[in-house]
Amino acid sequence: MAPLCSPSKRTTAAASGEASPSKKVKSPWPSTVAPAASSPLVDLLGPTLLSSAGEVPTADKLAGKTVALYFSGHWCGPCRGFTPKLVEVYTALKKAGTELEVVFVSSDRSQEGFDEYYGEMPWLALPYADRKRKQKLSKKFKVNGIPSVVVLDGATGETISTDARTAILDDPKGEAFPWRPPTLWEVLGDEVLRGDGESVDVEDLKGPGKVLGFYFSAHWCPPCRAFTPKLVETYKKLAGDKPFEVVFVTGDNSQGEFQDYFKTMPWLALPYGDPRVDKLNTLFDVNGIPALVLVDAETGATITTNGRGAITADPEGAEFPWLPKPVTDLASSCDGINEESCVCAMMEGCSTEAQEAALAALTTVAEASKAAGEDLLFFIATKTEGATSQIRKLTSLGEPSTTPQLLLLDIPDEGGFYRSAATEVTQTSVEAFVAEVKRGEATRQQLK
Repeated sequence: MAPLCSPSKRTTAAASGEASPSKKVKSPWPSTVAPAASSPLVDLLGPTLLSSAGEVPTADKLAGKTVALYFSGHWCGPCRGFTPKLVEVYTALKKAGTELEVVFVSSDRSQEGFDEYYGEMPWLALPYADRKRKQKLSKKFKVNGIPSVVVLDGATGETISTDARTAILDDPKGEAFPWRPPTLWEVLGDEVLRGDGESVDVEDLKGPGKVLGFYFSAHWCPPCRAFTPKLVETYKKLAGDKPFEVVFVTGDNSQGEFQDYFKTMPWLALPYGDPRVDKLNTLFDVNGIPALVLVDAETGATITTNGRGAITADPEGAEFPWLPKPVTDLASSCDGINEESCVCAMMEGCSTEAQEAALAALTTVAEASKAAGEDLLFFIATKTEGATSQIRKLTSLGEPSTTPQLLLLDIPDEGGFYRSAATEVTQTSVEAFVAEVKRGEATRQQLK
């Protein structure tokens, strides 16, 4: 199923196309372990894992180690190419006494395929029959393509890296283990380029209250050429009043293209061919252009990865620095809808009063959800623009009416969704709907 919304694509080496969950099959591996005490990794991976000798206790095997989750499948060509390289790095690090363990999380399409592929691996594995846990892991770590390597701190369960595959390919000897991603300031270095060819110190861009935008764009990309003049207008309107600076991160195909395109911009840039370009793309997980990432120039923390949507909706900069809102209008953005579970109130045909009341109710629930640390996004559709028509098509909702329609999209779960019977969007109806889905009492439907 194609994503609901996506910008112009950059090239990517990741293979996608996860297999649908297979019917559960009893594992042929013998169980020889007793139940284990709870820990972050036991909670995440379950009490037992597989080894070549059979089932082993998760807690014992992973205690005190850095853990790499390897999402892979035998049917995937890039996976078969990467697995031997991972085996080499793993073997070398283990031989050197490094506290590393790998857990294979299979995307194979049958127990037999899993058994054959796992036979080539010297590490542990999540039991193939535990498809539900595999889906949860893919969703939690936003694994949209394989092969993928996610590195975790074994003691705390905290994520060290979600893109260790790239790091491992660049570090075949494991010298950069545990492949912790660099900070923004480490990637950005000391200087960036001004339009007249002079350099600007990165230290001069930092400071409290300042916002730094990284503009990923290219002249060959029509949506980029359409958005750049809009960004220029907003940039100039904020100049001298708001502490906003932009750095162009080029996706152009030649020095000449870069120079011609950069001439149209009043801000800074990284030089064409600079290795920091690829590193910033990786750091911010940029998969399509144009993309505008806004960061706090004091801390380096990301404010939003959807600066493009923010500026499109607010070209005057009245809401600078465009902190993400609890509820997003689908007419302006559907950022995150392909990666997270999302509550969507479809109200294109409703009155303004009803829309405003629904927005207030959704905002209350969204703020409480965020405070609870939940990975749940909230959207409202007030116009027949953006992704609204595609959502209606894929969920068979029909045309907009004066009655609100409440959905919970769970695209990471193999394109699942749920529909509420509620005819009003209130705090109570939204909370009850979300709770029903969490309890497993709502009927799961499949996007068309």
